[in-house]
Amino acid sequence: MVVDNTQNFEKIWSLLQKEYPNPEPALRFNNPFQLLVATILSAQATDTQVNQVTKNLFKKYTDVEDLADADIDELEKDIYSTGFYKNKARNIKKCAQMIKSQFNSKVPDNMDDMINLPGVGRKTANIVLSRGFGVQEGIAVDTHVKRLSQRLGFTQNATPEKIELDLMELADKNDWDELSLTLILHGRKICHAKNPECENCVVNHLCPSSKV
Repeated sequence: MVVDNTQNFEKIWSLLQKEYPNPEPALRFNNPFQLLVATILSAQATDTQVNQVTKNLFKKYTDVEDLADADIDELEKDIYSTGFYKNKARNIKKCAQMIKSQFNSKVPDNMDDMINLPGVGRKTANIVLSRGFGVQEGIAVDTHVKRLSQRLGFTQNATPEKIELDLMELADKNDWDELSLTLILHGRKICHAKNPECENCVVNHLCPSSKV
């Protein structure tokens, strides 16, 4: 059972903000649609892999119309190295077709429309809305955010949806995207899934899971 450590959220958040000032998303994109495609590709793939693929992908397919009309077999080959390429290619093409036909080739800027796009859940929608439009609808909970939220005692829950709600209650709305980015950075640098570097962690004295 994870210890409830929500009373220390503000102290922990303040220390992490100082440790990771102005966190930036790792995925490279120039507009909301590119961000949507990159985020779909990032499932079960590293941001480095995705950036390598999208570097050429976005030159070949320059807009929504290009991907809506893409040959599916060719698209699969273009994104093959990101894994699960058949499912991703199908979702990307269907997304582009739906955005073209229903939203005048513009990515919708609200949660209700976003989560109706093929292959788009709350995590992807939150990323696109916050980083593509500056709209804070919620908090993107990936594997890093889930792991750290549990270890730090910010949540007693296991599902991304419930963890998101817990974090939304703790953090100021203006900090929601920054919190997600910061927890991801800390998870990659220090709080690894296996063998976390608790001795190098700036919040180990406030963390109920610390091994120090």
